[in-house]
Amino acid sequence: MSEKQLGFDTLKVRAGYESSQHNYSVAVPIYQTASYDLGGVERAEKLFGLEEAGFLYTRIGNPTVAVLEERLTALDKGTGAVAVASGMAAVAYTLLNLAEGGGRILTTPRLYGGTFDAIKHLFPKFNVHVDFVENSDDPEAFRQAVGPDTKAILIESISNPNATILDVEAISQIAHDNDIPLVIDNTFGTPYLFDSFAHGADIIIYSATKAIGGHGTTLGGVIVENGKFNWSNGKFPHFEEPQFLLRDQSTGRERSILEVFPNAPFTTRVRLSYLAYFGASLSPFDAFLLIQGIVTLSERIDKQVSNALKIVNYLQGSDKVSWVNHPAAEGNPYKALADKYFPKGAGSIFSFGFKGNEEQLKTFLNSVELFSYHANVGDARSLIINSPKTTHGELNPEEQAFAGIKPETIRLSIGLENAEDLIADLEQAFEKAFVETLV
Repeated sequence: MSEKQLGFDTLKVRAGYESSQHNYSVAVPIYQTASYDLGGVERAEKLFGLEEAGFLYTRIGNPTVAVLEERLTALDKGTGAVAVASGMAAVAYTLLNLAEGGGRILTTPRLYGGTFDAIKHLFPKFNVHVDFVENSDDPEAFRQAVGPDTKAILIESISNPNATILDVEAISQIAHDNDIPLVIDNTFGTPYLFDSFAHGADIIIYSATKAIGGHGTTLGGVIVENGKFNWSNGKFPHFEEPQFLLRDQSTGRERSILEVFPNAPFTTRVRLSYLAYFGASLSPFDAFLLIQGIVTLSERIDKQVSNALKIVNYLQGSDKVSWVNHPAAEGNPYKALADKYFPKGAGSIFSFGFKGNEEQLKTFLNSVELFSYHANVGDARSLIINSPKTTHGELNPEEQAFAGIKPETIRLSIGLENAEDLIADLEQAFEKAFVETLV
């Protein structure tokens, strides 16, 4: 099957899997095994010597997980992927692989709270530091902030929770002018809504827990690359280091990751270094569940985007709402960028401002009946949460203000229910919040 010539919906159902290689099983089998028989000393030498492809130990590779990796590689038109146990593991392994030995990551404060907190407070303890571009709507602000130790630019395709969109192509050009890669967390965009590599990304990060899985059942993360970035430009010497593990079996000469895996050096290095030794492995069963989610990715997202637009329109007309942050909202400053980068719609996750006091906000959240109040997004169910107190609660007030998260922020993740029922649920919750608190 020539995957690059097939359409998105065909790839999401079939890419990375040939039943003839798996006892003709129609569904992707769950290879629930810790290890694999080596088949004899001769084959073991070839496997460990990288002369033959195969599986050794599920911590670094598994046939079920491999289908997930190959399917997302095909959907993003990349050259390689590595799946890990969570989205945060994908973020951590990516940044450590970029700045190993020390370096700086240039980013925007408009990040998921866990990412923001980790890169500001945890990663510096590993000599990986962060520089924030405050005016990230201006691409030139990124150019001015790049320093000699900057190892990458990190952005989100659609920001969490305010659904802002940056000029990706302009930022990509700035990154490449400085010989550093652009890393895009495309969790909200997914490969269906946003073609990261076509717009200049070099590395993609996914929290597969969200829309890729789509059912709120499974944690997972994926890193994808396109094999085009020049890792031998002098800024990433750890990619050029000869390793005994990668030695030529006939001569004994040690080789670098770039020599042995030229098309997918980044994700392979994550696999052989960070996944192998830090061990945040995705289980075969969880990979199986995420594959089921991918099969319906476009159908789910189309419905969720359609629902989101109806709810955006409703909220804009409500006198209980002070603002709505979605690129489709009237007067939103990111509409032109959304039209350029997200022709299928700018997602179904956005925020709005609750026009009431703290007690009214609590009553509102406690009164919703269809919306689920928990910290996730991209679910088939519609979700609601007060981000400043929860998903971004690790940020202090100054950091929240820096990230543009106001105290009255409520984030919605729109699911697959009837939009009319969701609107009615919000309406009755608003009524309780603004009537009961006055009684």
